Amino acid sequence: QVQLVESGGGLVQAGGSLRLSCAASGSIFSGNAMGWYRQAPGKERELVARITYGRFTTYADSVKGRFTISRDNAKNTVYLQMNSLKPEDTGVYYCNKDPYSVYDYWGQGTQVTVSS
Repeated sequence: QVQLVESGGGLVQAGGSLRLSCAASGSIFSGNAMGWYRQAPGKERELVARITYGRFTTYADSVKGRFTISRDNAKNTVYLQMNSLKPEDTGVYYCNKDPYSVYDYWGQGTQVTVSS
């Protein structure tokens, strides 16, 4: 069964922290690089952090130094630790493999709202 379940979002003040989790089915997770994607209101979905199966990480410039992506390969779970949050970090956060195709399944995402 294909599954992506994101959790951990919420409302936080600027400067605060949140930790997102994503539980994925093995067919999506195993052997693949995984990414956290953000879709802000009225904007396209963008990749903000990526981690390979071997745990090599890359980040969008907008989150570098503030966000940390990690994964537990035994639990098919990927995490996103978000510190020093800014109002512009507001959006729905999704996880998925990277790269993905137009045919790939997406979960419901988790809403992150950062108030100023």
